[in-house]
Amino acid sequence: MGGVPHIDLPGLPGIAALLARYPLTAAPLNDLAQTLLRGPSPLSPGEREAIAAYVSQRNDCAFCAGTHGAVARYLLDREGRSADDAEADPKMRALLAIAEKVRLDGRSVAADDVARAREQGADDRAVHDTVLIAAAFSMFNRYVDGLATVALPSPEAYEGHAKHLAENGYLAPPAG
Repeated sequence: MGGVPHIDLPGLPGIAALLARYPLTAAPLNDLAQTLLRGPSPLSPGEREAIAAYVSQRNDCAFCAGTHGAVARYLLDREGRSADDAEADPKMRALLAIAEKVRLDGRSVAADDVARAREQGADDRAVHDTVLIAAAFSMFNRYVDGLATVALPSPEAYEGHAKHLAENGYLAPPAG
C-alpha cells in the first residue's frame, strides 16, 4: 500500500477509511465480518480469525493480515492456545489448505481436500465456514488494496485495534 489512497478517504487506515466514507456498504460488510468471525460455527473465533489472517497474508494485504493476525493471536491466547498450536493442529492445516485453494481459484478445491479435512475432524459446517471466510477475505483484501488504503505504521500498531475487535466484534464502533 502506498502513501496516498486512490480516492478521497478520511485519514484512517485500511478498511476503516472505506467503511467511514461509504456507510451504505459498511453495514453489510460489517455484518458479514461479524457473522463469519463471531457467529455460530464449529470453529472458534480464534481459528476463524487465523484463517482470515492466513488468506490476507497470502494475498499480501498488509492491513488485513496485520489486523486479523493480531486478533487471532489475542483470541487464541484467550482460548489457551497459541498461533503455533493452531498452525500445528492437523484439522487447521487441512482447512488452511482449502483456504489457500479458494484464495487462488475456488474451483481447485477437490473432494480429496474436503475428505482430508473430514479425516482430521472438520465437519461440513467447518469446511463451509473456511471456504466462505477465504472467499470473503480475498474480496476484503482486494477492496482494501485496490483503493490503495494506508496500512498502520508497525506491527505493534495493530495490537490496540485487535483487542477492541476481539472483545467487541465487528459491529461496535471503535473506541476513541
